[in-house]
Amino acid sequence: MSKPIALITGASSGIGRATARTFLDGGYTTIVTARRVEALQETLDGHANGFAIPADMTKPDEVQALFAQIKKDHGRLDVTFNNAGAGVPGKSVEELSWEEWRHVMGVNIDGVFLSTKYAFELMRDQDPQGGRIINNGSVSSYVPRPGSAPYTASKHAVQGLTRSTSLDGRKYNIACGQIDIGNAASEMTVKMASGPGVPQADGSMSQEPVMDVQHVADAVLNMANLPLDANVLFMTIMATKMPYVGRG
Repeated sequence: MSKPIALITGASSGIGRATARTFLDGGYTTIVTARRVEALQETLDGHANGFAIPADMTKPDEVQALFAQIKKDHGRLDVTFNNAGAGVPGKSVEELSWEEWRHVMGVNIDGVFLSTKYAFELMRDQDPQGGRIINNGSVSSYVPRPGSAPYTASKHAVQGLTRSTSLDGRKYNIACGQIDIGNAASEMTVKMASGPGVPQADGSMSQEPVMDVQHVADAVLNMANLPLDANVLFMTIMATKMPYVGRG
C-alpha cells in the first residue's frame, strides 16, 4: 500500500513541528503548512517524504489553493491535523481591542473552519472515500485562564466544530476528533516554568509543570492510526501536576 497522506497546519514550530516529524517517522507522506516557508523547511529537515506548502490559514483563497495543490500532487488526503493557533497577551475582557479579538478568532476558529471545509470536501470526493480530521483544542476549551477571553472563546468554538464535523462526516466515512493539550513545553509555555510563572485564578503568580511536546505528537499519531471505524472524539493530554483539575 502507498503511504497515507497527512497535512499538519501550524507546522513551523512547537507542537506542529514535533507532530510533523513524528508523522514522517511513522510512515506518513507529510505536508506541512504555515506562513514561513523557511521554518517549514527546518521542520522537514530534508526528509524525502515531507512537502512544504506555505499558506495563511486565515485567508480563504490561500487555504483553497493549499488543498487544490494537495489533490494535484498526491491525489488524496487521509489525515488533517488542524494545529495552527494564536493568542494575545493576557488581559481582562474590557481591555481587549477589536483587532486583538479578531486576530485570535481569525486563526483559531476561522482558520480551522476553512481547513476543515476543504479537507472534508477532498475526503468526501476521493476514492476510497473518507479520512480523519484532528483539531487542536486546548484545556481552555473547558476551563479558562485569567485574561484569556478570545483564546478561550475560540477553543470553545473549536469544540463545537469538532462535534458538528464528527456528525456530518458519518455518511462519508470521515472521522473527526479533538486533542486538548495542557502545558506542553514550547515557545508558548516558556513563562509557565520560569520566573514568576503565570497568573492564577486567585490573583497570584505561580510556575506550572510542563510536559515534553513529544508526548502530544505521539498522541496525535495514535489518534491518526486508528481505523476509520473507530474515533477518539476528545482526548486530554496534560502535564500531570498542572493546576487544571481544581483550577481556581
